Amino acid sequence: MRTRARYVLAILAAVLAIVAVLFIPLPRGVLPDTRIVSVAAIQRAPTDVFDFVTTPAHWPQWHPSSLSVQGKTGHPLDVGEQVVEEFLVAGRRGRVVWTVSVKTFPARWSIDGVMDGRPAGTVTYTLTPEANGTRFVREFSYRASSLWFAFVNWIVLKGAIQSESDEAVTRLKRLLQSGAAP
Repeated sequence: MRTRARYVLAILAAVLAIVAVLFIPLPRGVLPDTRIVSVAAIQRAPTDVFDFVTTPAHWPQWHPSSLSVQGKTGHPLDVGEQVVEEFLVAGRRGRVVWTVSVKTFPARWSIDGVMDGRPAGTVTYTLTPEANGTRFVREFSYRASSLWFAFVNWIVLKGAIQSESDEAVTRLKRLLQSGAAP
């Protein structure tokens, strides 16, 4: 009986150690960042598209994950400005503080997110003039904070986030081309 109890305890300890390893925070660079890229050709001038997408008050109009945005949201944000966004991404509700890190009017704009004091990813908009308007590229990059997150990301999250991002860019295009947006 003692041998069996030791055997069961050894297996239990091994399982607990494996589970613990799955949740240990990973240092940056251990795994590549996940990149979610969505692209649309929008029949509006780059300046119009840039001003619209960099004004946080508009985000809930076109991005299905954006529930609300607080702060100074009524203008295109400049480097250093921050807003707080309530979101529902891949079934997960949360709150993120976005800080503008890059603004090159009207070609590029990036925001870095922080959730609960930890980096939450970067959203970058790249706009290129085209004959009929603007080539708009939205990139969301984020890193796996643990092996468990990397696994869940690979199985479920990445696909859901890609789908939501593609839907957002489709809605943006429709909204801007319909004339309903300024």
